[in-house]
Amino acid sequence: MPSADYRAGFRTQTEELENVRLTIEGSFPEWLRGDLIGNGPGRFEAGETELRHWFDPLAMLRRFRIDDGEVTYANRFVKSRDYEYATESGGVRTPFPGTPPDRPVWTRIRQVLGGTFPDNPIIGVQRLGDEVAAVTESPTALVFDPDTLETTGRRDLTAGLDSDLTLAHVHYDHDEAAFYNLGVSYGRETTFTLFRRPGDGGAPTPLTRLRFDESPYVHSFALTERYAVVTVNGFGLDTAGLLRGAVTRETFLDAFRPLDAPTRFVVLDRETGEHEATATAPPAFVYHHANAYERDGEVVVDLVAFDDERAVTRLTMSNLRDDDPDLPVGDLVRYRVPLSGGEAARERLYRGPVEFPMVNYREVGGSRHRYVYLAETDETSSLPTDVTKVDVETGTVRRWRDAGAHPGEPVFVSAPEAAAEDDGVLLSVVLVPETDRSALVCLDAETLTERGRALLPHRLPYGFHGQFYGPSSPGRSMI
Repeated sequence: MPSADYRAGFRTQTEELENVRLTIEGSFPEWLRGDLIGNGPGRFEAGETELRHWFDPLAMLRRFRIDDGEVTYANRFVKSRDYEYATESGGVRTPFPGTPPDRPVWTRIRQVLGGTFPDNPIIGVQRLGDEVAAVTESPTALVFDPDTLETTGRRDLTAGLDSDLTLAHVHYDHDEAAFYNLGVSYGRETTFTLFRRPGDGGAPTPLTRLRFDESPYVHSFALTERYAVVTVNGFGLDTAGLLRGAVTRETFLDAFRPLDAPTRFVVLDRETGEHEATATAPPAFVYHHANAYERDGEVVVDLVAFDDERAVTRLTMSNLRDDDPDLPVGDLVRYRVPLSGGEAARERLYRGPVEFPMVNYREVGGSRHRYVYLAETDETSSLPTDVTKVDVETGTVRRWRDAGAHPGEPVFVSAPEAAAEDDGVLLSVVLVPETDRSALVCLDAETLTERGRALLPHRLPYGFHGQFYGPSSPGRSMI
């Protein structure tokens, strides 16, 4: 039965559609042409097993093709080995972040000792030359056809790297000749490897390797015109707990904990990998960076910061679906990281709960920015209720809200020959529980007024990250 509240965003959608023309209210700009391809949860069960954490559900792609004011829509599950196992055997194949595998103990031990990771790519999408792939924090990317969303192949993203996995959030040069990412290995010694890969998706070039005695968690990083800034969380993994979990059925979620360490900003030369500086700040937890740039002997880093590890541990399905969920609160924060090292100064730019920070990446990524777009949540919901625009120079705030609806990540698409940083539109997939449907909403990025919406024939579970690929943003619209 349809649910008229936020829990509709955490309910399985089994229907897969291909190239359905959507009814449009209002209008989309004539110049807006391309594909918005998103990723996120689709199925919250594996057979009879209820998946326990928001990062566990089986991935579903969703694609909106915009051309000449019309929008066509498709959605499809990613046919990973995890998906096939769940469908055919009715269980969990590999250790998911919050759900242990439904496998014999000797299989679980072999998986942990062999460094087996899920291949369920639920976080986002990435272009690798002429291919587009669904990705997560895994060694494996699942390549798909952007027309049909059919899964067509697999890519080992760790080939050529001494790493167990790579991050789902990468950075591109503005000319897209190359992109940068981190390879990660957890164990007795945890390592982060900064590497560069050519834009055609070829072999990576490792640039430097950071080593840690503890096991800090990293989800994304920042890139400026000269530097890569690796934000090392003061929270991470008890690797002994992960090993023990092969027998006890403890998971990544059970092993996640505070570390006896501050937040560290490690500044690296993006061309050579040379270490430039390390600055520290009191412990905080970071998923997503908005942007970073250089200024007067320091690097300015804008990001969403949480107080502690509850940013991970509170995202259980039981809590998210609760009548009164106890959720972590992330603020939009600015850190000023001195290139001489020492302490990084912190300033709160906007009080949360906010997430999914977005800038005009094609125009200002790695350089000074003025506007940050966010998904904001009020006290009534587990899911965002507003799209919010923060002017980080003046503190001015604009919001868009559709009562009872839940907007997803606001993806910025710049207008052709844009005259200003905020000359463009925001695209957000909005869940409308009252109608048990979703819609693609187009907002004016300057004013946050709604220009148009395309109505889906069904409800999509609340998604994570997407990219817009089109003439005005040919390779990447966000980090």
